Amino acid sequence: MLLKTLIAVVFLAMVTSLAAGVGFLLHDDSRSRRLLVSLKIRVGLAALLIALLFYGFYIGDLGA
Repeated sequence: MLLKTLIAVVFLAMVTSLAAGVGFLLHDDSRSRRLLVSLKIRVGLAALLIALLFYGFYIGDLGA
């Protein structure tokens, strides 16, 4: 149950980072680096999510 909760939290963090990135894209000037930082965070969270999913399927906690 803890693994599924952790996966949900990481996914929600990814969606939040995506929303922040859209806000930065629309409102910041062209020299701002906040959009790039948001992208880096989102890529790291995506890698963590994939690792958690592989781990969950490997130990049998996820899936059939």
